[in-house]
Amino acid sequence: MDLGLDGAVAVVTGASRGIGLAVTETLVAEGAHVVAGARVPGPDLDALVRAGKAHALAVDLGTADGPGRLAELAVAEFGRIDVLVNNVGAVTPRPNGFLLVTDDEWTRSVTLNLLSAVRATRAVLPTMVTAGRGSVVTVASVNAVLPDPGVIDYSAAKAALVSFTKSVSKEFGPRGIRVNAINPGPVATDLWLGAGGVAETLAATTGANPDAVAEEAAGHAVTGRFTRPAEVANLVAFLASDRVAGNITGAAFAIDGGYAAEIH
Repeated sequence: MDLGLDGAVAVVTGASRGIGLAVTETLVAEGAHVVAGARVPGPDLDALVRAGKAHALAVDLGTADGPGRLAELAVAEFGRIDVLVNNVGAVTPRPNGFLLVTDDEWTRSVTLNLLSAVRATRAVLPTMVTAGRGSVVTVASVNAVLPDPGVIDYSAAKAALVSFTKSVSKEFGPRGIRVNAINPGPVATDLWLGAGGVAETLAATTGANPDAVAEEAAGHAVTGRFTRPAEVANLVAFLASDRVAGNITGAAFAIDGGYAAEIH
């Protein structure tokens, strides 16, 4: 299916690995011009840049001006922004409980998982409003609807992120801008499976094997597996497309293998 993204200008945050890298690769394959931001771009993103398929900016998206700098690069290079993908985020398990989560830890989590998206969205909306069209796709988490004391600050930030998404969709929908969120369950990335990831961190506190921790998490999905980064990226591309998702806005799509089955 042709998503009609050929020639579109897309900004992707947290694009150096995992879901962000998969989103960048998918949008590039659809013919989009991608301006990708990450603190350290990394070899895979650098390869896309060398091939002339993407622009990259080494930027700390947790700073007040980081997201704006990324938007400025896109406008300077292409004169507009058609798509924003808010992907940057991080999770730190809190196995010792809520009472030991410090103010600084709350601030870091809320800044990266919520405020980075608020700032990036604020930075791109003026050019989208001028154009009378645009799509913002935000990668939240299943924890937005499945509160977990083991990641209490992350869950709260992601719930706020989905609420923010829906609020912005209501204000800017009449101006031709669609704003949606995606709630992935556990995804097969370094965030979960890599060194220092969730599985390894939880295993260290319980004495379990990291593979066993990951296997247990996958077992909560009715499909019995983690979501693949490319599957999230394909959903991002679908929602970015005015051609196939032109009347979808203010929605939050689960992609979790049935991990958090619920009725609203």
